[in-house]
Amino acid sequence: MRLKQDEILNIFTKTEALLKGHFILTSGLHSDTYFQCAKVLQYPWYGEKLCRDIADNFKNYKIEMVVSPAVGGIIAGYEVARILNVPSIFTERVEGKMRLRRGFSIKGGTKILVIEDVTTTGGSVKEVIECVASHGGEVSGVGALVDRSGGSVKFGVPYFSLIKLRVENFSPEDCPMCRAGSTPVKPGSKGLS
Repeated sequence: MRLKQDEILNIFTKTEALLKGHFILTSGLHSDTYFQCAKVLQYPWYGEKLCRDIADNFKNYKIEMVVSPAVGGIIAGYEVARILNVPSIFTERVEGKMRLRRGFSIKGGTKILVIEDVTTTGGSVKEVIECVASHGGEVSGVGALVDRSGGSVKFGVPYFSLIKLRVENFSPEDCPMCRAGSTPVKPGSKGLS
């Protein structure tokens, strides 16, 4: 039985993975709400429960491999792949572009499921889709723990997320928290080297 959105939000709150404050998102936008999925995924029993719902959604898609963007999507991608009994690999940013490294490869025609922890603009997922296509893989779907766009982000393939919320984001120039003198923090992983 699938978890309901309020049950999932309760898990995020209980594990202190749902944060309130002033944050810089991976997209560069500012927000007063941040989902730190690493905090919830540190508990394997929650990771399995959450990722099982994603895997169940794609179980009839004949997925042959899961590909995730580093760093945020790695654990969720691995767990979804484990449940689907397929390999799991990840992309990394090299000179600002998502690439396969560490000897990972994708055979042409492989049916791929892209798994991410959180989507806001979908930029990282779109980069992974582009990377997969450049290696001849076929993206059959996208799954995420959290969709901060409330369902407005589109990838051109079936997209499923456990949580769909419209969370307000601001450009740095239009951020009311910045105007009020607050200094944002950047808890995400984009820019790690």
